[in-house]
Amino acid sequence: MFFLLYSDIITASAIGQFGTEEATQGTATVGADGMPAADTDQAAPNPLGGNFFTMLMLLLVGMIVFSFFSGRKQRKKRSAMLDTLQKRDTVLTRGGVFGTIVEIKHDCVILKVDESSNTRITVLRDSIEQVTAETSSE
Repeated sequence: MFFLLYSDIITASAIGQFGTEEATQGTATVGADGMPAADTDQAAPNPLGGNFFTMLMLLLVGMIVFSFFSGRKQRKKRSAMLDTLQKRDTVLTRGGVFGTIVEIKHDCVILKVDESSNTRITVLRDSIEQVTAETSSE
């Protein structure tokens, strides 16, 4: 609605400027911003470039692949650490408890957390975050 009204004003001003309606037939139509209006049968150019969506999708796929391989590497490293646990290794649990391994069972580990009172706790093997001090092989 506004565009139709605005185009009528532009046409009226062109008629007033040139004096006749025939003078406006050969001139280009002026848009709202003062620039010549584009033909309606031509497609408007994409301001972001034609390949923007393609590049965005490639970037997204690359990030997903990168995170997949990075996570795989960390899981492999953690699995190797849990497989090499030995008695007398000092470890840190996910709960923040330091302890020395006393016994290793299939899915749990018994830790000695206090030397003076001989306090022992049982934790899941997966709850061990890192080995802080390894014992030398004897």
